[in-house]
Amino acid sequence: MSEFFDALEMRGSTEREAALLKALPLQVAHAKLASPAFAEILQDVNPAQVTSRTALAQLPVIRKHELLELQLKSRSKAGNIFGGFSAKSFGADLPRVFASPGPIYEPEGTAKDYWRMARAIFAAGFRPGELIHNSFSYHFVPAGSMMETGAHALGCTVFPGGTGQTEQQVQAMAELQPAGYIGTPSFLRIILEKAAEMGVALPSVTKAMFGGEAFPPSLRDWFTARGVAGYQCYATADLGLIAYETPAREGLVLDEGVLLEIVRPGTGDPVAPGEVGEVVVTTLNPTYPLIRFGTGDLSAVLPGACPTGRTNVRIKGWMGRADQTTKIRGMFVHPGQVDQIVKRFPEVAKARLVVTGEMANDAMTLKVESACSGPDSLAQKVTEAIREVTKLRGQVEVVLPGSLPNDGKVIEDARSYQ
Repeated sequence: MSEFFDALEMRGSTEREAALLKALPLQVAHAKLASPAFAEILQDVNPAQVTSRTALAQLPVIRKHELLELQLKSRSKAGNIFGGFSAKSFGADLPRVFASPGPIYEPEGTAKDYWRMARAIFAAGFRPGELIHNSFSYHFVPAGSMMETGAHALGCTVFPGGTGQTEQQVQAMAELQPAGYIGTPSFLRIILEKAAEMGVALPSVTKAMFGGEAFPPSLRDWFTARGVAGYQCYATADLGLIAYETPAREGLVLDEGVLLEIVRPGTGDPVAPGEVGEVVVTTLNPTYPLIRFGTGDLSAVLPGACPTGRTNVRIKGWMGRADQTTKIRGMFVHPGQVDQIVKRFPEVAKARLVVTGEMANDAMTLKVESACSGPDSLAQKVTEAIREVTKLRGQVEVVLPGSLPNDGKVIEDARSYQ
């Protein structure tokens, strides 16, 4: 049996990029035509010209908080519960609606594998004809449906275990003998510990696909010691699958249906390859055509291809949150303001605002990377810019290029909270 879900996973990088960029202007045109929100956001954009990553990078990034704000504004208008971002209305084309904290409402379309989860489930070792115990929630949030529709597309049967009722979960696993588990890693650990407490063996559960939580190596080793090979996926309720882990366990491989960018937090500017930044995704989903959707998550692109033979780009996985807005002396300072300062000075390659001291006695220092021969003059000019942009006083420290950490942080809160 093939070790790949389909032939798309083995495409050459040039072929894949050409296919994505061919689909991109069509998706932009579709979003502009079918989504009222994008009709306004992209009103001055000619979709036929969005045929490169450079052109894509000129479009605005839509972040989660903006999507929520637009949804809140439009909820008084019948049929516009999605803030104008959905290309479909209630009815046969939209069988389900889900809610994420906010609440943000997400549509589920009619495509066979709408959330594109089958690829990740396959990579985790599941195969057609197997029974999967799905312990993601089936109410409000789409996680349960995301995994079930993916499992069905793969040809698997699903037991909708959902959350809670640990003893009943153990009983169902013991009697149904599923091939594996899908859900959060913490809940499977609870189930296995409960099974041990009850003296019930669960020998059939040898594989798992996890999501919704961090899956550190220590927890992976805990499952391995109990005969369970666990793999993680990276997905959101807005976008569906973004990337997934493979048996190589070297980063996460991108899904074939997304176009990913890594941008500097607070901006829409792509970072250099390997640099940590915010994950921004454009999907080819016709029902919910999100163009340059900022996830708010930090990650970075890994060099080279996956050792399994999958040729798509790999990312490091979840590395924290990109929203680093910080309150300093009663004023909010956000990454976009740091970017405004940096863009005033071509000689500055990168910057990091470090906040120190104790609460109510804050101090902030903007560290800027520059090869400028006159650092004192540069520091003075940047100091003035800090005051103009943030309305706060700050110090400036000029450092050599490459000195600042590659961790995606634009604002570092190093204050003492004790």
